[in-house]
Amino acid sequence: MGPDPTLAHPVPAHRRIVFLKAVVDHPLIEIGDYTYYDDPEAPERFVERCVSHHYDFIGDRLIIGRFCALATGVRFVMNGANHAMTGFSTYPFNIFGGGWEAGFDLATVQAGWKGDTVVGDDVWIGEGATILPGVRIGSGAIVAMGSMVTGDVPPYAIVAGNPARLVRRRFDEATIERLLALGWWSWPADKISRNLGAIRGADLDKLEAAR
Repeated sequence: MGPDPTLAHPVPAHRRIVFLKAVVDHPLIEIGDYTYYDDPEAPERFVERCVSHHYDFIGDRLIIGRFCALATGVRFVMNGANHAMTGFSTYPFNIFGGGWEAGFDLATVQAGWKGDTVVGDDVWIGEGATILPGVRIGSGAIVAMGSMVTGDVPPYAIVAGNPARLVRRRFDEATIERLLALGWWSWPADKISRNLGAIRGADLDKLEAAR
């Protein structure tokens, strides 16, 4: 049946690994079963250490699917990091008060907001990668370590660099379409367990037969 997805530490000998769903309690963050974060220093503090500028009054959500692997130092920058860019200066005069808040129009900042940040299922994000606001990463994608992801990533793509660029697709288009249609990550744990050989061995015909 596999590990219990409600456990904070699914590998007791390695406390640096946590199932995020068990340790993240935030109304604007949604994380799927079996998604883990690996960090030798306080992995339980994922939200504090890895999600920045996430303010309730903005309301943008961070959504991460099932079976994702997040390496040390991954960072999600949310919409609260944006400054107004409609005038001559990007300086946030209003937050310092002293009269500088007068005449401030929140819409000048809202114009730069990008919406929710969404990571699909079975995504691997490498060490030190940064995901900017509103980015959507497709299922099966790989984000190389140290990448700065400024735009959407297609399913089963490998991206790298600053800004991150497409390196290649992991499979041909027909195979990707079949994998997305299967969505094995949404299967019950016992069904996944029975078909691990096909998942690990890239036996698509066998997976489709098990659907």
